[in-house]
Amino acid sequence: MQRPIIAQLNAHLRRTFLAGVLATAPIAITVFIIYWVEKNTLVFSSWMFHRQIPFVGVAVSLAAIYLSGLLATTLLGRVVLRLIDSVLTRVPMIREVYIAWKQIALTPGGVEGTFSKVVLIPDETGHARTIGFTSGRPVNAAGNILCVYIPFAPNPVSGKLSFVAADKCIFPDISPEEALKVVLSTGNYVPAILGDAIPHAGSPALPAAGAVRQIELTITTADQRR
Repeated sequence: MQRPIIAQLNAHLRRTFLAGVLATAPIAITVFIIYWVEKNTLVFSSWMFHRQIPFVGVAVSLAAIYLSGLLATTLLGRVVLRLIDSVLTRVPMIREVYIAWKQIALTPGGVEGTFSKVVLIPDETGHARTIGFTSGRPVNAAGNILCVYIPFAPNPVSGKLSFVAADKCIFPDISPEEALKVVLSTGNYVPAILGDAIPHAGSPALPAAGAVRQIELTITTADQRR
């Protein structure tokens, strides 16, 4: 009788602790960032007003971020960003780091980065869907295989890669940020549009997951032969 009670208590503590972490982590990170920015930007208030005034540096930083976003959304800003991108991809040493960063960066609505598109793929049973991210660029000559990163909840930094046929993928109309919220919340937040994108009962059966595993094996074998 004691064991079920202890097991329930452990499960309750785990759920409550995880919920507390998810609730306080954004607040703690925000407070830390504000503290760090304030500590390192007091020079702005000293330079502008000849004395240290709290949060002037934070205000300047927020204004700079806003202006950067404003610039990036204008035609002139896009031209400038393309010019900077072209320069950085030609600078030795920096080029490799910059290209690697672009390939993993979260770029909503763009074509760069693994996290640029949200995708739903068959799970191992073929009866459910797994959420993942892909650049949308085919990895084979035929153009029908996509590399999909499947994050583990609630830590999207850890995950696995699957090579999936493009016709087995569903691309819901949600942003990468929304999909990351689903992962970080461990399913506590799920937009309706994501559920609507999944085939319901009475719809055609989901493709078997064996096809995904076979594709992974085939690509691995081809790489070994090379």
